[in-house]
Formats: sequence, structure tokens, C-alpha cells
Amino acid sequence: MVRICMITFFLLATQLHWSFTHGSSDTIRKAYIVYLGEAPRLRSNAVVHQHNLLSSVIKDESIAQQARIHSYTKSFNAFAANLLPDEVQKLKENENVVSVFPSRVRKLHTTRSWDYLRMPLSVKRNLKIESNIIVGVLDTGVYMGAPSFNDKGVGPPPSKWKGRCQVVGKFIGCNNKVIGATFYNNDPKFPQRKPSPLDVNGHGSHTSSTIAGATIAGASLYGLGKGTARGGVPSARIAMYKVCWPEGCSDIDILAGLDDAIDDGIDVLSISIGGESNGFFDNPIAIGAFHAMKKGIFTACSAGNSGPYVYTVQNTAPWIMTVGAASMDMEFRTPIKLGNGKENDGLSINTFTPNKKMYPLTSAAIAANSTLSPGSSPWYCDQGKLDQKKVNGKIVVCKEAANETYIKSLGGIGVLISVIGKIDTSFTAIIPEALIDSSFGNTTLTYVNSTKAPQAVIYKSKRVPNAAAPFVASFSSRGPAMLTSTILKPDIVAPGIDILAAYSKLASLTGSPDDNRFDVYNIISGTSMSCPHVAAAAAYVKSFHPDWSPSAIKSALMTTATEMKVKDGLAEFAYGAGQIDPTSALQPGLIYDLSTLDYIRFLCNEGYTGTNLKLFTEDNTNCSSVHKFGGYDSLNYPTLYYQYDDPNSTISAIYYRTVTNVGFRNSTYKATVTAPKNLTVTVVPNKLSFTQLHQKKSFKVTLKAPPQFLQIFQYTHQSASLEWSDGTHRVKSPILISLSQPR
Repeated sequence: MVRICMITFFLLATQLHWSFTHGSSDTIRKAYIVYLGEAPRLRSNAVVHQHNLLSSVIKDESIAQQARIHSYTKSFNAFAANLLPDEVQKLKENENVVSVFPSRVRKLHTTRSWDYLRMPLSVKRNLKIESNIIVGVLDTGVYMGAPSFNDKGVGPPPSKWKGRCQVVGKFIGCNNKVIGATFYNNDPKFPQRKPSPLDVNGHGSHTSSTIAGATIAGASLYGLGKGTARGGVPSARIAMYKVCWPEGCSDIDILAGLDDAIDDGIDVLSISIGGESNGFFDNPIAIGAFHAMKKGIFTACSAGNSGPYVYTVQNTAPWIMTVGAASMDMEFRTPIKLGNGKENDGLSINTFTPNKKMYPLTSAAIAANSTLSPGSSPWYCDQGKLDQKKVNGKIVVCKEAANETYIKSLGGIGVLISVIGKIDTSFTAIIPEALIDSSFGNTTLTYVNSTKAPQAVIYKSKRVPNAAAPFVASFSSRGPAMLTSTILKPDIVAPGIDILAAYSKLASLTGSPDDNRFDVYNIISGTSMSCPHVAAAAAYVKSFHPDWSPSAIKSALMTTATEMKVKDGLAEFAYGAGQIDPTSALQPGLIYDLSTLDYIRFLCNEGYTGTNLKLFTEDNTNCSSVHKFGGYDSLNYPTLYYQYDDPNSTISAIYYRTVTNVGFRNSTYKATVTAPKNLTVTVVPNKLSFTQLHQKKSFKVTLKAPPQFLQIFQYTHQSASLEWSDGTHRVKSPILISLSQPR
């Protein structure tokens, strides 16, 4: 399907560049980020160091000053500058530089959802701690006029808060709910605009309110989805870092937002922005999230909207919780009736109520422009393919895709889009519109072609039960990860289809300037919407366990996740450990914890060596001083993943894991393995006995399978599972075996 309606807007990633004369040369300078590792204790030292590095490759002092774009000194050491290719190469060769990478422009990838996740209004809360939790959101800003950001009854910001509120332009300022709002517009490529943290897009308001929006009764989108709107942690505070603009989200600004956020005193980060690159050190989100982890800050990121294809998952660093999108148990359906009495339900978010019983109906083929070149198909209803006289005042049937703005400009009053394949995501259109399956599409076309004056009507959408839930959205990006072959990604899924949350009245519902509908709520789909659910769930768990590390919270969410219905060997690449269950995560029984040194060991095993790691850590750690853990992977991760290239080879892998007891003081856990035929999974020991809380126990998991193991099942993937249980707690870990696929 050609339509791009999974996220608020979809922006093409473009290379940033800016040029000025260097001597007599007219060579183009391009924006790069030079990452130098851990921030020195004195920020002034970092600035001097950065200046000396830049001056070492740009000898002319005035040009060096002009080239500098931004310095990052609070949470890590880096700077952005416009550089020539030879200057980039010289900096890469400098032993004090971790990485140099071009600044990219990245894409932006709830009422009912929290009830669906078993978190009703009456759910148990630790309000005193929850109100001291600050969630940092990197997004498009915040619209304070939305009721979700009301701070009635909320006390002053926590004393640990060090951030700012930039009251500029038309931004009215912060309150005790939204305690921070800053904007970043350092990219010289982006056009000049009025600086402000104000959300003119709606995306940032939607994500942040999903996390910590106030409890508002009677919320709806033109009557759709009516209920009580609220965030997962409605007592928590929001700090908005506006790093995204109409052109996209520049790496320069993302890194600046992260530099501030980590230093401001936040507890959780939510980033619904695309984030994959060629490595962990040339990705601002991975870099920032690593430094956030070291400060005890949990980071959730969206997996991306490029599914259902494999190798599309983004934000895959192991210190990030990567979130895919799943359905809920309710969905929006749009009733359709033809003039011959045939009825069916389409999929869309249609806010329009018809004024007539029936409207004239036509098809793209009948309404095709007479000047259409021979052999070209009119079915997509693309720009320039339709005749205005044949479209005006009618509903148009198209195949696979439609440009509804174009159809509206011709006087069209509705669109039916016949789609081959699975339809699982609704969208909002500028005119009455609905996706219909190809079967009803063919029925509709037969009626149109055989009737002198065909008619139809598209009714306002209604919310109905979704018996197929939970399932992963078709648009949600799938693994495996491109950057590592030892970790299963995404980690987890959360509701990301038809999410009602706050919006900005400065943006129309569709984002189109021709749309005259403006509201403080909107219903949107995308992994951008699922990510804040996990950020809120992490904040909820942290409110009961404030001393838990980010990896401990991550483990609790993963090992208590709800199992998904689909089990086809490929499913874990879509949903990871399953769908979040925040209340169960409060009592996981056992957790898989990780330290900074564990991540360094992982990076060593991934091939990162020398200066990179030495500068990446405050203690000047490098691989020669790190004991490389044995086994197939070196990370104490809650999931086990094995990827291999030769289908005729035997499978033999060993995993070492350590769990920490956070359940009952005296407890014994027994291991249960579920595995397909010919796969042997051995756990040693298969019983773990604890006598105190926070006690650690280690075990070994061995996988063995014969050659051509996967061919037996006619799949390129097969899954198994390991579960530890003491009779009360179930600590679940998926095991996935995968044959490498062409990319």
C-alpha cells in the first residue's frame, strides 16, 4: 500500500550540507558530528579540546570558527562542524576521536490502551515516587492548550530538576505537569523559523501525553473513541526536547537534546525517531542512550514503520529497549453500503457523518483522464490521472492506493481503496475514505460496471471488538538487527494501532493545509505510538523499584510480557519477548541485570577495540583489560538468539546467564524448556535455590541441532522457550534460531 499514514508525518532522510569558500576552493562542506567519548569533569576543558581538534585540521582560525555548529559538553564530549572530506579523514585518524559521522535527518516514526494493558484508573500506584519521575521526550514539541497537560492538583517540580522552559514565540510556558520545554534548531540546512518549543505538528503532544498525560474524562476525536484519556503514569512529569521540525530530526539537534536531557535530571527517555546507522558510535541516539544508561536513565525507542520486511528494525543498541507496534482488542471500522444493498466494513478513522442516504459512485478506470497514456494504469488514482468532470460529486473506487487530496481537489466526495492482502491499520483522511479488502472491492467494481447510476455511502466510523488481538501491526519493523547478530530485536511490543491521545490545534488532523479539522485529540498509528507506552511502563515499574537499573526494568518488562498468538518461527522478529504487561512487571521474580562493563564486553565481542572503547568509558576501559565472556553471546540478555549462515551446518551454541532474585527471599526456581523436534536445549543447573533477596545465580544454556534442522520445518526460523518458575513467578525467555537472509 502506497499510503503513508502510520505516523503523523513521514519525512525523507536527506544529507545535510552547507558550503562556504575555503581559500580559492569551492568544495562543499558538510555537517558532521565528531564524537569524543565521555565528557570531562570540567566542561571548559572539553571546549578547549574540541577547539584544538578542529584547529588541527582547519588551520585558518576564522574558517574554523565559522565551521563550528554546536558543542556537546554536559553528558558526553562531542561537537558538530562543517567539514571537508580530507578534514574528516584526519579527524578519524586522531587517537582522541571515537567516531566522525555525517549528520543525517531522521524520520519520526491513548484512552483505551491502558485499560487494555490491565492498568485501569484504579490500578495500584506509588504516587509519591511517581510524581517525582521525570520523563524526557525527544519529539516535535508540546501543545500546552491540550487538556492532557493540565497540572491541576500537581505539586511543584522535583528538586532534582535542572532543566529549562523556553518561553518564546507563541509558547505560553510550562507548568507543574510539563516542567521543561526546550527547542533545538542548530542545523544550518534547515530554513530559519520562529524558535519555540510549541508543537505545530501534533506528534510530540501525542507521544508525551500517552506517557504522562493528565486524566481527562470524555475525551474523543469528533466522538470517536470516547473515554477517559490518560497517560500510563499520570502523576509523572514531562520534559519536552523539541528536536524535530517539518524537515525532520537532525542528528545535530538530537544529540543536543540528549546532552541536555541526561544532565537535567530525567529518569526515563522516550524517543520515537528512526535511529539506525552503520555502527553504535555513529548514531546519536545510541550514543546518547549509552550515556543515559550510565546515569541510570531508561531509554525506549520505536522500532520503525518499515514492516513486515525483515532487517528493518531500528534503534537496536542493547542498552535501548526497542519497541514494535501491536493491536488492541478494539478497532475502528467504517460501514459502507452500496446502492444494491450490499454492505461491508472498511478500515479507517472517518469522522464525517453523511448528509444523504446515497452518493454517486464511480471507479478510477471509468473516471480516467482521456489523455492518459496507453498502458498506464489509472487505478492508483494518482495526480493527473483522473477527469474532474467524472469525479466531481462522486465517491471513487481505487486499487491499492489513492491521493485523496487530489481527489478532493477534483470535487470528489469520498474514496474506497481496494487492497490486496492484510489490512490492520486505520488512518484519517481529508474526505470520507475507507480501505476495503479485495473481495468486497471486486464486488463494488462489478456493481459499478454493471449499473447505470451506481451509488454508495460511507458512514462515520465506529469502534468494535477486535477478536484477533493481540497481533503485531503489519507496518511494525521486523528483525533481525543489522548491527549485531547476537541479540533479538525488537525487544517487545506495545499498543500502536488506533491510539487516541493529545494533539495540537496548530495542525490539522491529517497534516494537510486543505483539512479544516482541528482538535486537541487525534487517533494515530505507528511505532511512534507504541514507544511511549513502554516508556510509561518503565516509569511505572520504577515508581515501585526506584533503585532498579535500566536493564533490570527492561528485564522485568520482557520476562513478564504477554505471549502473542502467532507462532510461526518468524514471529519473534516481530514481537520479541511479547506484549508489555506493566502490572506483572512489578513482581518479575528474577531479573537479568547488566552493568556498563557488560556492555563494554559486548562491544569487544562485536569487534570494537582500542581507542573507541577507551574513550567511550570514563575509566579508560579497553578490550585488553576486559575478560571476554565465553559462549555464543556475551550479554546477560533476557532473550537468546542464534543466527547462522550455512543451513547444512550443525547448531551448537552455549549461553551463560545470571539472574538476580527479586521475588521471595527463600525460593527455588525450576527450568522448563519448550523446543521443536530435533532441537536439544539443555539448562545447567535446571534448578536455582535462593536464600535471600538480591542473591545472584548463574546457569548455562546449550543449544544443539543437526544439519538442515530448519529445512525440516520449511522455515528459516524456529523458536523455543525457557521458563523459570517458583510456582508463583514465571520468568520467560524466548529462544530463536535463524538462518541469515538476503538483505
